[in-house]
Amino acid sequence: MSPFDAVLAFAVVAGLLTLVPGLDTALVLRSSLTRSRSYAWATAAGIATGAMAWGVAAAVGVSALLTASELAYRLLTTAGAAYICWLGVSMIWRSIRDRTVAAPSADTVEVAQASPWRGWLVGAGTNLLNPKVGVFYIATIPQFLPAGVSPLPMGAALAGVHGVLTLAWFGLLIVAGSFARRRLMSPRALTTIDRGTGLVLIGFGAKLLYDSVLSGPSASTTALLRAGVRA
Repeated sequence: MSPFDAVLAFAVVAGLLTLVPGLDTALVLRSSLTRSRSYAWATAAGIATGAMAWGVAAAVGVSALLTASELAYRLLTTAGAAYICWLGVSMIWRSIRDRTVAAPSADTVEVAQASPWRGWLVGAGTNLLNPKVGVFYIATIPQFLPAGVSPLPMGAALAGVHGVLTLAWFGLLIVAGSFARRRLMSPRALTTIDRGTGLVLIGFGAKLLYDSVLSGPSASTTALLRAGVRA
């Protein structure tokens, strides 16, 4: 398999994964509906950055630590669960705290947004602390490394392809969310969006915490990790 063939094959797998709704989709949709476009794009860029970091780590074998050490997997999962739950709780708390604020106009919403830098940190932190992303990369990246090709640049190229596909899909969501936001400029709608997204994050974080503290890595996760290491 040539590097070009590997990139094309990986693009198909990564593209299908990108279209599956998940935590990243919820964050970008929430940002596009309740924040500025720059904030939403920064969130999407942060998510792509986190995925890129995981892809490079998988290519050079760093992610194998998750397989070699159950303690490392549990610590990362617990930290990620705590962070995701904190994001969800903070969104719900902010919606309760700001409930009495007057209905914003389109202009005041744009001004009131947190900086794009914060959006990037939220996106990157969510992906970097999510071991499920690492599981995907450690299971797939080694399968698409052609013989005789240096793993670091090839892994970075594959992760870059995933990042481009992710940004393209999120770009469509951001544009659609920006248009939909014009009809959602009411305190009740904004509160519903924040609380709904917060509950999704808390549920996802609780599932990660359960996997870490009570059950450990699932059978499917362990199988994927071992498959990636053998490759």
